[in-house]
Amino acid sequence: MSAVPQRAGWSRLPLRAAAFVVLTCVTILGVSAWREWAARDAVLRGAETEMANVARSLTQHAEDSLDLLDSGVVGVVSRLEMDGAGPATIAKLRILLETRKKAIERIHSLAVTDDQGNWLTLPGTIGSTLSDDAFFRHHQLSPKREPHVGRPVKSLVDGEWVVTLSRRFNKPDGSFGGVVLATISSKYLSHFYEQFEIGRNSSVALTHGDGLIVARNPNNDKFVGRSVADKPLFRDASLQRPGGAYHFRSPLDGAERVSFFKRSGRYPLVLLATVDKDELLAPWRAAAISRMLFVLALVMLIAIIGAVLVRHLQRGQRMAAALVEKEAHFRLLAEGSSDMVTRIGLDERLRYVSPSSVRVVGWRANQLIGTPALAGIHADDRPQVQAIVDAMKHGEKEEARITYRNVHREKSEIWLESTLRVTRKVNGDVDGVVAISRDITEQKELETRLEMLAIEDSLTGLANRRRFDERLSEEWTRAYRDRSSLALLMIDVDHFKAYNDEYGHPAGDACLRVVAQVIAAETQRSGDLAARYGGEEFAMLLPNTDASGCARIGDRIRRAIREAGLVHSSNRAYGCVTASLGGAACRPVLERTAGVASLVEAADQALYAAKQAGRNRLMMSGEVASLMLKASGQ
Repeated sequence: MSAVPQRAGWSRLPLRAAAFVVLTCVTILGVSAWREWAARDAVLRGAETEMANVARSLTQHAEDSLDLLDSGVVGVVSRLEMDGAGPATIAKLRILLETRKKAIERIHSLAVTDDQGNWLTLPGTIGSTLSDDAFFRHHQLSPKREPHVGRPVKSLVDGEWVVTLSRRFNKPDGSFGGVVLATISSKYLSHFYEQFEIGRNSSVALTHGDGLIVARNPNNDKFVGRSVADKPLFRDASLQRPGGAYHFRSPLDGAERVSFFKRSGRYPLVLLATVDKDELLAPWRAAAISRMLFVLALVMLIAIIGAVLVRHLQRGQRMAAALVEKEAHFRLLAEGSSDMVTRIGLDERLRYVSPSSVRVVGWRANQLIGTPALAGIHADDRPQVQAIVDAMKHGEKEEARITYRNVHREKSEIWLESTLRVTRKVNGDVDGVVAISRDITEQKELETRLEMLAIEDSLTGLANRRRFDERLSEEWTRAYRDRSSLALLMIDVDHFKAYNDEYGHPAGDACLRVVAQVIAAETQRSGDLAARYGGEEFAMLLPNTDASGCARIGDRIRRAIREAGLVHSSNRAYGCVTASLGGAACRPVLERTAGVASLVEAADQALYAAKQAGRNRLMMSGEVASLMLKASGQ
């Protein structure tokens, strides 16, 4: 009666195995697809960061160029308001303006007009030299004295597109006296942008606040003067901020772009640095295809192995049913099993070996029969196995399970798990032992990897907090015994939350990995330990190191982190990623009333003092104590 539900359970086993194989394949494909998508997002975020740096640099260049023009314009305005706009003054100014134009490459022209719009330093009227005199009308109608940056206009003298910067000057009675005008050529800006190699199909465009393109690289002549005011960058309320990432399809060439825009804080200018999305993602796409093909091949292999496994399970079920029905079918079951089945006689020699021995230990059954059963076991594990076999031979144990290392014909050494059971004669006397052995090498390797994960931080590769605490206790005991010194550095990345908020968590993880590499590079002795203490905080344990040695190492780490050059705009004092360090050193033999926690507390207080003192610095616990004594003395 009980055999029916048992067989029903057996019949469901292959189905469950098949479901497990399908689930495994689907999981691998899903995880691989997710990782590829995450890699794609990382590429795009990296491009956004690169474009942000380019946009900031070029916006600063545009502002500096206009500042340079404005300084010259201010000087001319002062001269005109002091000396008047008479012929003698204008003659001197004409020479001065020509000299300055020749000396400074980015200046296209410098000129002065009177209150009627006639050029005082160039022949003709405004209308005869520029395609638009909006700047003149602006100053004529507005009494304001600040500089006015006009829309890009075309010079009718040489045909070049220019950007105008102008200031009004007044007559002695305070009325409008005319305009001092300076211009930058669009070609100059476009040529300057050619220095930035950001991609074959990338572009840099500088536009006026109302959407007219001032300069662009490449194809400046084709696009300068065009209006993009109807595009989202100028119309979407969510994009009317000082700067940010901007993904769009270019209205100029139809290419899909990844970009960063930056609005000037002083002038009506918008800088847009872009890279072609298809070009940017091409390396990722090629690598992703290769990786996914590999994953598909792996999934197919798993599916094939799974199908073989299911068939094997079905075959094993049939053999198990035969064993239940008739014990005499033992040999048939053993020869069909994937595990190696052996029979050991009282003389400890192999009497029977199943054919699966080739798969498990690499030798055929006929090569093993008659040989000592324990011959291939590792010397360190043999006494334990021998004791169990002896106990079973003497009837002290009926069954046992043991794990040990065994020689393999091709793999040198493997791990086996054997289930042993006593066999008896009809009269009840022990006549040997049956062992069912399986290869668990992969399981053992997985256990070893799991043990490593238990003491290693997965993000940085450094020791984790658990390993740090264990080593600190061990080194404290050793230093106490050897009467030696023990030092500890606590390292904290400055403004890391702001870094995460600005650049995103993947960039934050990358930042922590760089810091970890810097710290790990200083673990030059076998006893040194670098660990991730928690979050953005790291610790470095330095046996046989006094306070001065600890300070030298800490200062090298601090400099190396800053010299890594990770951009961190929220760290306003330095503009890059920095770290604060606290150090402490002691001789445990002299700290009889203290424990390991005292060293951590001293280093942590020094770290806090370093942060309070302005960050990007190292403070030793001795310095903190001196400062506290001075403060209490005052």
